[in-house]
Amino acid sequence: MKPLPALHLFGLLPPAASAREYHVSPSGKNAADGSLSNPFPTISAAAQLAQPGDTITVHAGTYRERIAPPRGGTSDAARIVYQAAPGETVVIKGSEIVRDWKPFVGNVWKAAVPNAIFGEFNPYKVLIAGDWFEDNGRPHHPGGAYLNGKSLWETQLLERVIDPQAHPASRDREGSTWTWFAEVDDTFTYLYANFHGKDPNRELVEINVRQTVFYPEKPGMNFLTVLGFTLRHAATPWAPPTAEQIGLIGTHWSKGWIIENNVVSDSRCSGITLGKYGDQWDNTSADSAEGYVKTIERATANGWNPESIGHHVVRHNTISDCEQTGICASLGAIFSEFTDNHIFNIWAQRQFGGAEMGGIKIHAAIDTLIARNRIHNTGRALWMDWMAQGTRITRNLCYDNTTDDLLVEVNHGPFLVDNNLFLSPTSLREWSEGGAFAHNLFGGRVDSRLELKRDTPYHPVHSTLVAGLRNIAGGDHRFLNNVFVGVPSAEPAARDVDPKKAQSAATYGLATYQTAERPLLTGGNVYFNGASPYAKEEGSVVETGANPDLKHVEEGDHVFLQLTLGAELKSAATSPVTTARLGTTTGSKLGYENADGSPLTIDSDYFGQKRGPSRPTAGPFENPATGELRLRV
Repeated sequence: MKPLPALHLFGLLPPAASAREYHVSPSGKNAADGSLSNPFPTISAAAQLAQPGDTITVHAGTYRERIAPPRGGTSDAARIVYQAAPGETVVIKGSEIVRDWKPFVGNVWKAAVPNAIFGEFNPYKVLIAGDWFEDNGRPHHPGGAYLNGKSLWETQLLERVIDPQAHPASRDREGSTWTWFAEVDDTFTYLYANFHGKDPNRELVEINVRQTVFYPEKPGMNFLTVLGFTLRHAATPWAPPTAEQIGLIGTHWSKGWIIENNVVSDSRCSGITLGKYGDQWDNTSADSAEGYVKTIERATANGWNPESIGHHVVRHNTISDCEQTGICASLGAIFSEFTDNHIFNIWAQRQFGGAEMGGIKIHAAIDTLIARNRIHNTGRALWMDWMAQGTRITRNLCYDNTTDDLLVEVNHGPFLVDNNLFLSPTSLREWSEGGAFAHNLFGGRVDSRLELKRDTPYHPVHSTLVAGLRNIAGGDHRFLNNVFVGVPSAEPAARDVDPKKAQSAATYGLATYQTAERPLLTGGNVYFNGASPYAKEEGSVVETGANPDLKHVEEGDHVFLQLTLGAELKSAATSPVTTARLGTTTGSKLGYENADGSPLTIDSDYFGQKRGPSRPTAGPFENPATGELRLRV
């Protein structure tokens, strides 16, 4: 399958002839001219002067400011580049250091922070709230506290700072006993924190002060590059698809950003957002599908089209420790690429919840590429929610995710999921139609569900226009050349489960689809260890007693997949997956093709190796060896 056109060229074009380079350093002076010998002291000062084609180079140090670019570039060739100086560590934080802690009781200390430090936004006074947010019966604030770089847990009671209790749902139960609580009056914000015997006046203690770190005040700041920074500590709000999605770094309803080689961490809600603008209808949907349909209608009137929005590249970033999403996008990620990112520890504290959480959560992934990302230790790794059309999800590594590796919700296709490693207990949760799943390794359950109560949009090919609305009756998928691994001790899965009555039926393999309204196209799949095929499937291999003994092992920055294989993969009756073979979806009535309209062929594997032209190997690896294997993935 060909890459999306033009996007891979971002950042490779020569700068405009009159381009300037502005320098920023902690040693800079306010009266500087921005030259290398006379740098600005803040990034924001350079941003006020930078014009299309210019570059802002930031030198080593920690900068505590919010960058709100006042303008963007005008094209790929005349973008504004914000970059860390090569080889230098540049940290930008939305926090400030708190000193002058006083002993309170036991291991608890108290600090009085003047409210003036927050300006008009005090993150310890406002609450996290919004559409589809679940507070779990207690208040939550976008503020945060950090001890030597590690986030502490907010508690709603001072008593739970004095006598902390481990949070039962947290993946770091010991860490959840390091707690903080805040009270606010007209003059001060009073912070209480349990430091477990440490003296906070001898340690680095920081608190969220700014809502965001790199985010324009207004939409339409196009063609910006953000390259090589460490961005941390933001008091971000809940970011549902019906409201403005403010992230620690975000594009704010723009076009053509490149967010590359950054470390993004410790956002109270979302790390990177490519979401919609804000308006008076934010968080007024009553948590309904009809409310989001109205959001789409208003967005279309407000410039939601390929000429104005999307075409972003988010690549080679490390994103962690955000309690809602690592990457979040409602409508703003059309025609974009998310590649080679490492995303982990999303929803790790687990103090609040909601229907908008995941490693990557996208509404309207139209002609969007999600490739080669490593996502683990989240609830849900990937969530394509509404309007995944022309979407390709390929060569991703997902493991240790407690909810599922991939949810595709109320989409009508066509979308393509190929060459992925889905290794969590639930690999796929699917409430859609018109999907093509090819050459994947499913190490967990497959959960299929129909959705008859929601009518959701589909589009003309390569377009944001709404062609119609329809519900999800179930089926109409293609499962070709995949490998499914079961668990023999699991309940016999589900030949007799009727999803029309049960709403949801999870199995190892494709038995969950036995009673789907529309048939599947299947072939060339291999089933191990109790995983069950689709009843009407031909050309599959079922090895009930064979156990490949899948394991993933982390060693430093690397992950290895350990498994044992015989000749099973090569005995499946596979054939190449192409536009012609995949046919046309029932709902959107569209065929499967590349984003540029050319025919597609899945002609390479997880590692990028060429596949056999007539009999490709089932699963993500072309022609693997047999026996005990250890593959760096």
